Amino acid sequence: MDETAAIARLEACGVIPVVVIEDASRAIDLAHALVAGGIDVVEVTLRRPAGLAALEAIARSVPGALPVAGTVVTPAQVQQVKDAGAKAVVSPGFSEAVDEALKAAGLPWLPGVATASDCMRAVAAGRIVAKFFPAETAGGPPALKALSGPFPQMRFCPTGGVGLNNLGSYLALPQVICVGGSWLVPADAIASGDWARVTRLAKEASEAFRALRG
Repeated sequence: MDETAAIARLEACGVIPVVVIEDASRAIDLAHALVAGGIDVVEVTLRRPAGLAALEAIARSVPGALPVAGTVVTPAQVQQVKDAGAKAVVSPGFSEAVDEALKAAGLPWLPGVATASDCMRAVAAGRIVAKFFPAETAGGPPALKALSGPFPQMRFCPTGGVGLNNLGSYLALPQVICVGGSWLVPADAIASGDWARVTRLAKEASEAFRALRG
């Protein structure tokens, strides 16, 4: 999948679940539960050892979901997530080494930015779609508005402290293509296999996005 198609898919989904998973055997049911609720992009982070296997399971067995690798912070991880079937990659920050590895791998990338300096590095590398992280700690919507002055070409996926309570304030900004959050995939729901709850949360988020963006 090329970058334009991947970004279009993220934008159409609107709310991207940030999955931290302890047991890869739950990944397929989790992804099906999200898709049933209207969320068809799944960001599986590499924060836990099970992350890579969970990403691979979703890529292999849930064709209705777009598998995205999150928390990719080293060049070595780039080939790992590509081999696992990731169609796009998200990182918490910007690294020239990771940028080069992703360009070589041909994978779309949303690097993490939080400051004007971060944005300058991203733009210099040709990266104009980024993850704004940690969104609330970095200043929230007012900070995004400020960054859009000197960087009008950039578009963002705010993540970190985003939830139903403040979704609207981010999606009201034209430079925001989507938001990311872990509230759709609570750790206790994954651990207990409460897929009905995950589907309900996904449906709430999807409906909120549709109401705000149409």
